[in-house]
Amino acid sequence: MAEFDLILLLLAALFAGFVDAVAGGGGLIQVPTLLVTLPAESPATVFGTNKLSSIFGTGNAALRFARRIALPWRIALPAAAAAFLFSFAGAAAVTWLPREVVRPLVLGLLVLVMAYTIGRPDFGSVSGSRLAPALERRWALLAGAVLGFYDGFFGPGAGSFMIFAFVHFFRLDFLHASSAAKVVNFSTNAAALAYFAPTGHVLWVVGLAMAVFNIAGALLGARLALRHGSGFVRVVFILVASVLIARLGYDTFA
Repeated sequence: MAEFDLILLLLAALFAGFVDAVAGGGGLIQVPTLLVTLPAESPATVFGTNKLSSIFGTGNAALRFARRIALPWRIALPAAAAAFLFSFAGAAAVTWLPREVVRPLVLGLLVLVMAYTIGRPDFGSVSGSRLAPALERRWALLAGAVLGFYDGFFGPGAGSFMIFAFVHFFRLDFLHASSAAKVVNFSTNAAALAYFAPTGHVLWVVGLAMAVFNIAGALLGARLALRHGSGFVRVVFILVASVLIARLGYDTFA
């Protein structure tokens, strides 16, 4: 690998860690960069290496959130468990359902999420009243299953969808929703690695080098999110969703 390509990958990992820690969507930065710098590698190897880098940043961001705020574990843990299992199912589904079928649907959902978030300026600014514990656990399992399957099957925007779901359905503010999303994202990354690593679809040296920079970006993102609160997370969330819409729109209609 050329020195310039390695520097590009490390910078992409740094920025991806920052974005992922705040509002999700780091894969939008890392995966295209890996595809450009590693053209000889299979898509599975690109995705496996991306997950190796991402899991370190996501895990560190989750730990930083947990030390500073009360994480909604009653939501995050059931969702993470379901997401781990169903991300395997999502990865397996790739073999019989083309991803191109899903792209227009995801694009439409992202547009609706954007419109809803922008149309309600108070959305996610403060936490609302929590659901009953039993109901909250059931909804968390369902949300984890759906989002885990999506992350395993398609991936782009999974972290952003998680944050929106935790704000909308569980009445969390954006800061606590982002913290819960990190726990679930860590689980889906672990499931993906368990799927890719045994088959040799991980470039360990490249992935671990990127992980160092991903951690640095994640720590910075988590620090800024904790300092500036839900308003900052909301703004970054809208920016990331806009980029997702532009990217998926281009892929769908170009």
